[in-house]
Amino acid sequence: MAVFAEEVNLAGYTTLRLGGPARRFVEATSEEELVAAVRKADDAGEPVLVLGGGSNLVVSDDGFPGTVVHVGARGVERTAGEGDTVLLRVRAGEDWDPFVARCVSDGLAGVECLSGIPGRVGATPIQNVGAYGQDVSQTIVEVRAYDRRARGCVTFDRDACRFTYRHSVFKGDDRYVVLDVTYALRETEESQPIAYAELARRLGVQPGERVSLKEARDAVLELRRGKGMVLDPADPDSRSAGSFFTNPILTPEQLAGLELRVAERLGPDAAFPRYPEPDGRTKTSAAWLIDKAGFAKGHALGPVRISTKHTLALTNPGGASTADLLALAREVRAGVREAFGVELVNEPVMVGVSL
Repeated sequence: MAVFAEEVNLAGYTTLRLGGPARRFVEATSEEELVAAVRKADDAGEPVLVLGGGSNLVVSDDGFPGTVVHVGARGVERTAGEGDTVLLRVRAGEDWDPFVARCVSDGLAGVECLSGIPGRVGATPIQNVGAYGQDVSQTIVEVRAYDRRARGCVTFDRDACRFTYRHSVFKGDDRYVVLDVTYALRETEESQPIAYAELARRLGVQPGERVSLKEARDAVLELRRGKGMVLDPADPDSRSAGSFFTNPILTPEQLAGLELRVAERLGPDAAFPRYPEPDGRTKTSAAWLIDKAGFAKGHALGPVRISTKHTLALTNPGGASTADLLALAREVRAGVREAFGVELVNEPVMVGVSL
């Protein structure tokens, strides 16, 4: 049975440990409770925030003036797919990293490089969660969701999800509430081909080679811990929303402009990270831009700071407010814009605030 409460402080439900109170808070432990809570709030005409692990949220200091529905529905159903493929239908409230650990332990490949990412399964298709050369769009075959407009459940296949870099049909629109996600994984003890150069170096292999699932997971966790990207109460740098800005994807014209700015600022022989995209655009590194714009690891503004381990994470070591965090984010964004003419875009979802 769903649990109801009022004036619940949301800081305790976000990895940043920031955010004010929710006017009404519902703990939904089943799909039926989740749908009923959202439908009831919609019928009453009040705002709804569907909350999972809180790892990708920046919540206003004023809190949320409506109903927050905390997704707690759990369960994993396994069925056989074609050949060596296994289908796992996973409820939205399952914690993501324990799910990945289970897949690795069971000899199921396809999500091992997504180890250590906080949050819950329901969030993974929304922003097409990815890291170290993998993203969930490579393994998702189906997403079931509650459609708040049609007031019924709908099913999306992979194409209908419209996955792109850190984006999907579900992002930026609260019409759909994810109920469960089905992944197609390969039954094997070997990882998918290692696609990320940094991970390949850590493993001592060439890109495209395979290692054991355990080796891949252990190496990813080691890399993420070194960047403060694995939740750890003893590590203030892990009190963040992960990468605060997405890596910019530039048109040819924007790329040419960046080349000129880099040459002016760093010299004619200076190089910057660039990764060709299938559509002719080029992705570059937000972390590199932030660093070269003069924002070093540990750069602070009042009680908040850039992580001492990774320039892409903005952290709350303690005693900060959401307003403090946004001030730092705006300082960094403006500095990169001034130095390189590139506009950084926030990756976390903003609730009651904006940059």
